[in-house]
Amino acid sequence: MMEEIECKPPTQLIVEASINSTDHPEKNNSGEALSPSCSNILTKIHAGYFRVSLSLGCQALLWKILTQPNGVSRDVLHVFSKLPSTACLLLWCLAALTQISLTLVYALRCYFQFDLVKAEFSHHIGVNYLYAPWISWLALLQSAPILLQNSSLLYMILCWTFIVPLAMLDIKIYGQWFTTEKRFLSVMANPTSLISVIGNLVAARAAAQMGWKESAVCMWSLGMVHYLVLFVTLYQRLSGQNSLPTILRPTFFLFFAAPSMGSLAWNSITGTFD
Repeated sequence: MMEEIECKPPTQLIVEASINSTDHPEKNNSGEALSPSCSNILTKIHAGYFRVSLSLGCQALLWKILTQPNGVSRDVLHVFSKLPSTACLLLWCLAALTQISLTLVYALRCYFQFDLVKAEFSHHIGVNYLYAPWISWLALLQSAPILLQNSSLLYMILCWTFIVPLAMLDIKIYGQWFTTEKRFLSVMANPTSLISVIGNLVAARAAAQMGWKESAVCMWSLGMVHYLVLFVTLYQRLSGQNSLPTILRPTFFLFFAAPSMGSLAWNSITGTFD
């Protein structure tokens, strides 16, 4: 019981405390009073909600790839070519609207509830969800319906704008595995750590589309090596103990998401599924 409580993200504990203490209006870091309803929304919204826009963005990217002739067999192409282009456009618009809404709300959270954001950044589960916003933006950018050319200057600027935060999070997480005694990989690894793998692979695909083959191979290699290490580490834990809260058990599906994105990234690097 104690192990399950310790593994829950601190944001959930903070949410419960804030709900029980709504008699007085909260204040932001600059001392401005917030309404109880606004304070509750900003307290409940955390980086984990970006998994919604992440899944929608990856679906939009997948449908765009399937409707393109490159890298798809003729039989599969014949099936997906019958899909109306309006459906793919509506899916991308839904993903973009969800991502923009969550980004605006989370930006307000960063301003008014920075202490909660700092708690997420310091937590071994919450910090992995901080990859999700940047991955979602990269997926939306790559699945955009003929708005930007892969070789255009604006496309490159946007790609590197979203890739740089991913690289900084990699340095933070990977660095603590080697430098912090209580945050070794064998202790802190959990299924949500696979989100960082997906981030590296999405960044590799974006770099490959821009023509940066060396950078793409570097990011792809980093992501796949990280995936293998996490796979072995987490597989050894499955029969040993049940240290993952029930609410996080669906994250085991990330074991399939990471190699799937790795296949898409490798196709962009080499030009074919070899």
